[in-house]
Amino acid sequence: MTTPERVPPTVKGLSLVSLFNDFASEMVYPLLPAFISRTLGGSAAIIGALDGAADLTSAILKWVSGRLADRPGWRRPLILVGYATAVLVRPLISVASAAWQVVGFRVIDRVGKGIRTPPRDALIAEVTPLAVRGRAFGFHRAADHFGAVIGSLAAWYLLRRGADVRGVIEWSIVPGVVAFVALAIILRRRGRAAEAPAAAPREDAEGRVFWAPVIALALIVLARVPEALMLLRLQDLGVPVATIPLVWAALHVVRSGGSYPGGRLTDTLGPRWTVAAGAVLFAAVVGALGLPLRTGIAIAVFLAFGLVAGLTESAERAMVARLAPVKTGRGFGAYHALTGLAALPAGIVFGELYQRLGGGIAFGVSAGLVLLAAVAWTAAAPRVRVAS
Repeated sequence: MTTPERVPPTVKGLSLVSLFNDFASEMVYPLLPAFISRTLGGSAAIIGALDGAADLTSAILKWVSGRLADRPGWRRPLILVGYATAVLVRPLISVASAAWQVVGFRVIDRVGKGIRTPPRDALIAEVTPLAVRGRAFGFHRAADHFGAVIGSLAAWYLLRRGADVRGVIEWSIVPGVVAFVALAIILRRRGRAAEAPAAAPREDAEGRVFWAPVIALALIVLARVPEALMLLRLQDLGVPVATIPLVWAALHVVRSGGSYPGGRLTDTLGPRWTVAAGAVLFAAVVGALGLPLRTGIAIAVFLAFGLVAGLTESAERAMVARLAPVKTGRGFGAYHALTGLAALPAGIVFGELYQRLGGGIAFGVSAGLVLLAAVAWTAAAPRVRVAS
């Protein structure tokens, strides 16, 4: 039986897969704002809708996938199909000749994410003791973000070597294939389910007890300006396009470094105050980015945004696993679906605000709304500690 102090081997294996998959994904994502606006002539509104439309599709599939993940024997096949979809579709973005085509390919890419995420998170919860779930999710998120570091640096290197944006996107198929092969090997080994402590809840939370905190998290997402617009804002503040992959890599260094400590903090304090602190930090970051900052200061503020992931991602997942210990796939499906659905109106609204009134107004509005959503979260969130 896995000792409480250790992250289970299955979690480490899934973390390795996420590392290579994000390697591939983040060779592409930070270049999309420049690809859409400069190569294809798209607008800020389209860039804002990019994340929203992709997350909408992903959200719908997460709802369905989460329910399927609770069926015996379905979790591993769903994870495999989800990663395979992303590996096959992502490089096709390179053939796009219009901005709407990029959005379409990105949506299909997110189909894979929608299929794999709830069963993967449910599998992590299944094989991890309750007392270290924050650390397990933190370990996984740290590996995921480290893959983004490597991917961003690879994109920067290829650009420096003379490759164009389309060429960089094509090369993303290499780490994607590595991720899929590693996953196929890892899923052949079955990890043991963790034994729940006597104090662990034995029934799923229902009604307001489950939905209130999940809806509060969705409200925070609804108030958040999309990351694609944050990258566009950096360009507006003078950061060169060729430097964006480096900045994006540095952001994920911060995210990777903060994820495991954030998971430990979740195991100690519970998700309530950890997520609230992340929301307040996000508001401070976007509020600052709305100001006419110098380039170096803008980059530093943007890097501080990386700490938000460390504070929130592990805490949110540990909360869902605790609230839905029986139908865990369904719980993660509902959580990921609602937060994904909230991203679409957020992307559209803030994209329009950015285009019509400027980045300063859009970012200021987001900062204020996130603080209000954080108040709703503290009122709705569970007040128990994750560790027992």
